[in-house]
Amino acid sequence: MSRLQTTEGLTEEQSELVKLVREFVDEQILPVATELEHRDEYPTAIVEGMKQMGIFGLMIPEEYGGLGESLLTYALCVEEIARGWMSVSGIINTHFIVAYLLLQHGTQEQKQRYLPRMATGEVRGAFSMSEPALGSDVAAIRTRAVEDDEGWTITGQKMWLTNGGSANLVAVLVRTELGGDTPYRNMTTFLVEKEPGFGETAQGVTVPGKIEKMGYKGVDTTELIFDGHRTSTAQLLGGVPGKGFYQMMDGVEVGRVNVAARACGVSLRAFELGIAYAQQRETFGKKIAQHQGILFRLADMATKVEASHQLMVKAARLKDAGQRNDLEAGMAKYLAAENCADVVEQSFRIHGGYGYSKEYEIERLYREAPMLLIGEGTAEIQKMIIGRRLLEDYRLKA
Repeated sequence: MSRLQTTEGLTEEQSELVKLVREFVDEQILPVATELEHRDEYPTAIVEGMKQMGIFGLMIPEEYGGLGESLLTYALCVEEIARGWMSVSGIINTHFIVAYLLLQHGTQEQKQRYLPRMATGEVRGAFSMSEPALGSDVAAIRTRAVEDDEGWTITGQKMWLTNGGSANLVAVLVRTELGGDTPYRNMTTFLVEKEPGFGETAQGVTVPGKIEKMGYKGVDTTELIFDGHRTSTAQLLGGVPGKGFYQMMDGVEVGRVNVAARACGVSLRAFELGIAYAQQRETFGKKIAQHQGILFRLADMATKVEASHQLMVKAARLKDAGQRNDLEAGMAKYLAAENCADVVEQSFRIHGGYGYSKEYEIERLYREAPMLLIGEGTAEIQKMIIGRRLLEDYRLKA
């Protein structure tokens, strides 16, 4: 265990759990990650191993069959998993957000129906806000749900669903014309059940296939098309329409801590690869780690790895304490993602020409890091959140 990314004040149980996940990563993920990633193959055996460890129920309370752990514990476990292969942490992330949405906003019936099976991994979650032409402009979504005497009909197209194919429960944000005074009060989250796979996976629900991506392979990223999908009021998250935007933003807030944790994991792995290679490779008669230029890179990388981790930990602890953490979560996601991209590039440069070879692991990380710059909100979105919150805290008094 290196001195980087250590976390003060953990209980013995937390430390043992994180250690167990780290061992799982070293033994079950790192040896196969690059091979599976190059084949764009879903990591079935790894997922089954995580089910057995209870990872899918980490934050689900014990009364629903989960481990009842904190956001901090969850984030530290995600950090370890992303160090092994970021795609595996993505499989857990969307599942975790749906479970969190159910815990915070679901009806008692919805919690009883889904959470025990989510804790075991039998029900796997995905969530959907984005659409093909909208990007970060959530207020302009076009997918609609219209109510009649027999229930609701959903029609539209959603985009960028992580786990879109493998999930069998999707939390979907749609527009419902309720006469609200802002677009945000006319949005509702529906819980859509479907079969895993591609094609028509439920009545009026089609998953066309996997979107081909530069990196972040193995995990399936998809569109989701609704063509007159019929559903009921019982599938409204919380049972009441018009609260969807605020529910989703709550989920994305904890999701940003998760993305920060993933960036920390990828950063640490890139640093590990860089510092190891620098002590093996020789140029001009000495190890390249002894060249001042490489030494400066290693120092810069390690500092960024450590700073990202500590800010992520702070954001998670604030949420666990029941305090508002949108400022810290935005900062953590922004800093960790930007630092990750830089640390990975510096490690890539240390590897020289070999970094460009698919034989070396850093090549995979170099393609994975950019996703963290845009996942759960771009850097620009994070800066808007951070700036607005700072103005609240530092508003001039008249």
